[in-house]
Amino acid sequence: QVQLVESGGGLVQAGGSLRLSCAASGRTSTMYTMAWFRQAPGKERDIVSAITGSGRSTYYADSVKGRFTISRDNPKNMVYLQMNSLNPEDTAVYYCAAKWGALGLIGLTEPDFGSWGQGTQVTVSS
Repeated sequence: QVQLVESGGGLVQAGGSLRLSCAASGRTSTMYTMAWFRQAPGKERDIVSAITGSGRSTYYADSVKGRFTISRDNPKNMVYLQMNSLNPEDTAVYYCAAKWGALGLIGLTEPDFGSWGQGTQVTVSS
């Protein structure tokens, strides 16, 4: 099992940027596909972005394409989400998640991920 801790959330004005970080510890490995999910008040938790263990393949939800960038630093056991051009619709709790195995970007729903962080709040004011 891998333990995940997010950081970097906060309050930002529309049009601004934030960088979220996710620190992994425990059974870390490049066999983990890592992802960011988010959950807005009253809504389901949805995937935002994912990255394979090698970092060579990524996925982005349509709502964040061109604005968010996911990356990972395997030697440091870190995953990042650079968020630019933020708008109020991006307000949510953002969660880091890990999925073990060789399926990579196949299967990116919440049940596919076995390890979760505690979440970090991102609030975008208009």
